[in-house]
Amino acid sequence: MIDRAGLAAFLRHRRAALQPEDVGLPRGQRRRVEGLRREEMAALCHMSTDYYARLERGRGPQPSEQMMAAIALGLHLGLTERDHLFRLAGHLPPVRGASREEYIAPGLLRILDRLDDTPAEIVTELGETLRQTRMGVALTGDLTSFRGPARSLGYRWFTDPSTRDRYAPDDHDQLSRVFASGLREIVAKRGTRSQAERLAGLLLKESELFRRYWDLQEVGVRPSKGKRFLHPEVGLLELECQTLLDPDESHTLLVYTAEPGGDSYEKLQLLSIIAGSLP
Repeated sequence: MIDRAGLAAFLRHRRAALQPEDVGLPRGQRRRVEGLRREEMAALCHMSTDYYARLERGRGPQPSEQMMAAIALGLHLGLTERDHLFRLAGHLPPVRGASREEYIAPGLLRILDRLDDTPAEIVTELGETLRQTRMGVALTGDLTSFRGPARSLGYRWFTDPSTRDRYAPDDHDQLSRVFASGLREIVAKRGTRSQAERLAGLLLKESELFRRYWDLQEVGVRPSKGKRFLHPEVGLLELECQTLLDPDESHTLLVYTAEPGGDSYEKLQLLSIIAGSLP
């Protein structure tokens, strides 16, 4: 059963404890409230200000598990705090570990929030993008908007040619091997009833290209640090990819940078103008 008063009090307290710089927002000169404003919190949770305000006032219908997951991310909650939030809303906490849940460790979020001038994203072990910086969206498009199996980059790679068009053609063979090899390893690790197994089954049915690489039986094929993106407006970008792994949640922070003074570095400056126009 939902504890409306407890949920409302917990949300108000956690919002007041977050500062704008904690979530990558400018403080500004006319801030009069302690912590974040409700409209800022609602935007971080991808919901309307009115809906979020009703939760803080103990009103409205019982929020869904999806809403609670979004709020836990927006509030940068730790696992124990997230589980408490779910219980207050009358839901069982999500199972911990590698799953479809979109919990991200607060420390990883804090790093991402400080990279607004750099292309970066947080991805799951199946290549599902959970969060991007604005520069990340400018580089690859909004990868968080996909639903179903298309959330996985590997699935899109083998089923949607436009995904491959974003990468240099000379790299396609190696990337195909990386995706097929990586999925094979995750299936073995997670088991026959896992999301990875279901994704592999879908790809075997839907993609002849995937079947070709799956039949190679490869494991251990790793991507190179260098990434070559074909951007529709600025052209070829040769970037270096640095990674930070959260082993507890099987999430990885990917950060893309260019060597200062080079052609790709200049193109990233152009991308920053594009990013500045994004909502």
